[in-house]
Amino acid sequence: MRASILALLKDRPMHGYEMIQEIGERSGGAWKPSPGSVYPTLQLLEDEGLIVSASEGGKKLFTLTESGRGEAESGPEAPWEEAGRGVDWEGVNEIRQAGFGLMEAFGQVWKTGSPDQRQKALAVINDARKKLYLILADEH
Repeated sequence: MRASILALLKDRPMHGYEMIQEIGERSGGAWKPSPGSVYPTLQLLEDEGLIVSASEGGKKLFTLTESGRGEAESGPEAPWEEAGRGVDWEGVNEIRQAGFGLMEAFGQVWKTGSPDQRQKALAVINDARKKLYLILADEH
């Protein structure tokens, strides 16, 4: 996270939310860091004197200090690229669609089904989860 923030700020000053979006875009969607990992890292970098922040319209705009620029220059150029390297995007899309389809069907049963149908749907989901783990255990 640290190297990514420093690398981004080499380009221009940014807000925290902007950094989250940028990393997501630059990694091709492979990595979208959570605010829970970005903001504490920003605070740490500020405490270390590598970045400074200024309030701008209720948001904090973060900028590299001279020592921060030196650290950014010596760090990796684009650390977010590692997150997307070797990813089978077509496979990831298939998995996403299958997962969303499953949850959509489950949601329909949950909203419109009887209590008995809901219990059956829950059993199917729990059974599917167990079967997926059995695949990793190489069992049937």
